[in-house]
Amino acid sequence: MVRTTAPEGGRKTTIRDVAKLAGVSPSAVTIAVHDKPGVSPKTKERILQAARDLGWSPNQAAQSLSGRALHTVGLAIARPARMLGLEPFYMEFISGIESVLGRHSCSLLLRLVEPEEEIEVHREWWQGNRINGSILVDLRVDDPRIAALSEIGLPAVAVGHPSLAGPFVSVWTDDAAATAEAVQYLAALGHRSIARVSGPAELGHSAIRTAAFAATAQELGLTFRTVVADFSADQGSRACRSLLLSAERPTAIVFDNDLMAVTALGVAAEFGLAVPHDLSLLAWDDSQLCQLTRPTLSAMQHDIFSFGADVTETLFDVMRHQEVSSHATQVPSLVPRGSTAPPPHNAASR
Repeated sequence: MVRTTAPEGGRKTTIRDVAKLAGVSPSAVTIAVHDKPGVSPKTKERILQAARDLGWSPNQAAQSLSGRALHTVGLAIARPARMLGLEPFYMEFISGIESVLGRHSCSLLLRLVEPEEEIEVHREWWQGNRINGSILVDLRVDDPRIAALSEIGLPAVAVGHPSLAGPFVSVWTDDAAATAEAVQYLAALGHRSIARVSGPAELGHSAIRTAAFAATAQELGLTFRTVVADFSADQGSRACRSLLLSAERPTAIVFDNDLMAVTALGVAAEFGLAVPHDLSLLAWDDSQLCQLTRPTLSAMQHDIFSFGADVTETLFDVMRHQEVSSHATQVPSLVPRGSTAPPPHNAASR
């Protein structure tokens, strides 16, 4: 019977760890896992059991390269496949990642997961030598990934505020400053009752934006409300309807992504409201969707492509054991377009 012994210090499992546990040489491990002649069936089974116990598997891509070569970066996203295809943010973000990986002749290992699966996916990738490092996205408040993945020594960059990232290097956008700017802009136009449709409440950046939205609105003496959705068009529409059906209908709504803001144009039309005369809409992210609608959507704009590239360049520094520090990218900036205007006179006077 093989006794399970994990590598010390949470480091990545290697072929030498498997050989040591099975009591054989590293070359015998190579022979066994590739089903080549040269070891007895009993020894082969002992080796394979040791590999299973340690969560190790050979990586064909790594075998063709130097043991120190950087060949693959992992990215797990907790989104339904159909929704990911419609969400402009991740398409731009992944494009930015690929722009860097291409220069380094590296590949992206992308997996769509359920939130509860992600720790095991990253652990399997890292301990199985399938990746050199990971990009962690959609950080949650008290995210369980942080402790679990730092414990195994996974090289990673966390996309989110340092307060959410634990020991990992982080790259983030200043959501609080951008949210405050959006609220201040709507107040300057004369809006006194505003609302926001957020992403899932458990996401760290949702919590940061919610707090900044409330603090800025209170400071300016505005009536405000946040409704939670999931970034999808369907839930964005439902959230918008609930706000327009409320006793105190807002005169302006901020959306946490552009897809939900686009669907709000249709909801406003259902209620016979003209945008922006009766209702102002402000989107986050500012993909091409915002410029293709009529009216065009005002948005908090940031360069998502460059954001993805920055995250990936930072990860390469981490994987090469270079000195690197957490840093913020450019703060999203307001781009006023046709979907925002002063509120109706009767609303402004309330």
